[in-house]
Amino acid sequence: MTPLPDFSLKGRVALVTGAGRGIGRAIAEVYAQAGAEVVLCARSRTEIAEVAQALVEQGFKARAIPCDVTDVADFRALADGLERLDIFVNNAGTNRPRPLVDVTEEDFDVIAGLNLRAAFFALQSVARRMRDLGRGGSIINMSSQMGHIGAADRSVYCATKWGIEGLTKASAIELSPFRIRVNTICPTFIETPLTRPYFDDPAFREHCLRMIKLGRVGQVGDIVGAALYLASDASALMTGSAVILDGGWTAE
Repeated sequence: MTPLPDFSLKGRVALVTGAGRGIGRAIAEVYAQAGAEVVLCARSRTEIAEVAQALVEQGFKARAIPCDVTDVADFRALADGLERLDIFVNNAGTNRPRPLVDVTEEDFDVIAGLNLRAAFFALQSVARRMRDLGRGGSIINMSSQMGHIGAADRSVYCATKWGIEGLTKASAIELSPFRIRVNTICPTFIETPLTRPYFDDPAFREHCLRMIKLGRVGQVGDIVGAALYLASDASALMTGSAVILDGGWTAE
């Protein structure tokens, strides 16, 4: 009989950026439940400390390491300091929705600086560490449905996420000899502290519900199954691919 897929992360170390809230926190909590030791990374020292403490109090393995991923040297030191590193969720990101003609240089620098530049060098640091440790690993870049389509008021965001999709495919090819897999998760609009203010606009919410064919806004719980799959041996043959969790948005 064909055995059940192995979704266990027992004995592995998972580094998650943007882990203090929203999707990053949810993924970290699920990884801990699946047996991983979770390293939570974010600028917000208090938030990740609270998440780590809550997990430890429940009997799971977790620790918080404050770090600004836009500081390339600081993040590289964090990665290099890990004695084991099996899973990396490259999750930190931001957006400033604005019409193309109104985008400022500061807007561009902030969005691209975190979503693309920091993500690139974080991936680089982790790839080097995984290569040197010699155990292989799984890197999961948090992309978006906007890495596959376009949308009004999201020109810079789309540019960064399309960039992440290209980076994922290229790095998957380069890192495959080291048994390091690289994939993306591409959510639709997920209700998080970052996106919640958007839904205060009735017109925007109505638009999302019209485009999401399943008729509801996504929740962080909709993302964690894919994150667990990509981190585990259940996805051992998957690299350079995208998991699109958009409720049917891009099907139209």
